[in-house]
Amino acid sequence: MTAKAKKEYDVIIIGGGPAGLSAGIYTSRARLNSLLIERGAVGGQIADAEMVENYAGFAEGVSGVELGRLMQQQAAKYGLNITIAEVTGLELKKDKKVVKTTKGDFTAKAVIIASGSERGKLGTPGERELTGKGVSYCATCDAPFFKEKPVAVVGGGDVAITEALHLAKFSSKVILIHRRDRLRATRILEERAQSEPKIEFLWDTVVEKIEGEDVVRQLNLRQLKTGKKSALDVAGVFIATGFKPNTGYLKGFLPLDKTGFIKTNDRMETKIPGVFAAGDIRLNSARQAITAAGDGATAAENAEEFLSQ
Repeated sequence: MTAKAKKEYDVIIIGGGPAGLSAGIYTSRARLNSLLIERGAVGGQIADAEMVENYAGFAEGVSGVELGRLMQQQAAKYGLNITIAEVTGLELKKDKKVVKTTKGDFTAKAVIIASGSERGKLGTPGERELTGKGVSYCATCDAPFFKEKPVAVVGGGDVAITEALHLAKFSSKVILIHRRDRLRATRILEERAQSEPKIEFLWDTVVEKIEGEDVVRQLNLRQLKTGKKSALDVAGVFIATGFKPNTGYLKGFLPLDKTGFIKTNDRMETKIPGVFAAGDIRLNSARQAITAAGDGATAAENAEEFLSQ
């Protein structure tokens, strides 16, 4: 029976990234009637990665799109039901959990929350107005539009460095703007960035405004240590400052930390029995595809144990 026709399941999984798909593989193999709800493209943020080099089993690397496709194919093989809808809330109804969506309500005895996180915004003037007009959050998606043009990347973690390295294949110059005096990225990525001649670094610097009428033309910058202000001419700016958990629909249902992440134990259990969380949405997640997949498997196994009690 399809997800459209059926409303009750053993397990509902919210989110179709590596955590959710891995959970779906495990619950479906356990012969639990399982539904995965995803609001966008199945595969999650991993689909934005041009090449995933650190996922075990792919010695030559694998594109994020292909990795997501293979996970979905494997989950479907074991009978996982998938529907595209946005989750708007969760409620408890006796011994069942009600998952409210834009396609109606679904109920389950156990829920695995794996809706991940989304890229953070700067919140500076011009960012919203020029999004899609030079302001971007995905180098894999938009780098070809900036061939032989100067661009900036804002951030200092793994995501920012990965974006900068990808942009260096297309742009004439990549200026990485970071509010601290050192990177937070892993050493191997830092080494790659330092050895890439197209990448330049602006330390202790923040973007105060993004200028441009129809497209990005300039960034207004401020040096944090000296207070000196300057302007930087660029054709585009890629925001890579971190992630915000997709937990807005959980407020009032689950306790969240001050930034919105879900607290779990090592069994992926939340404060509510039968409700689990996996992947980037968890507090202190490593935010890696392979650890998210492990979280999903752990949550699924413990959901199966919960249902057997």
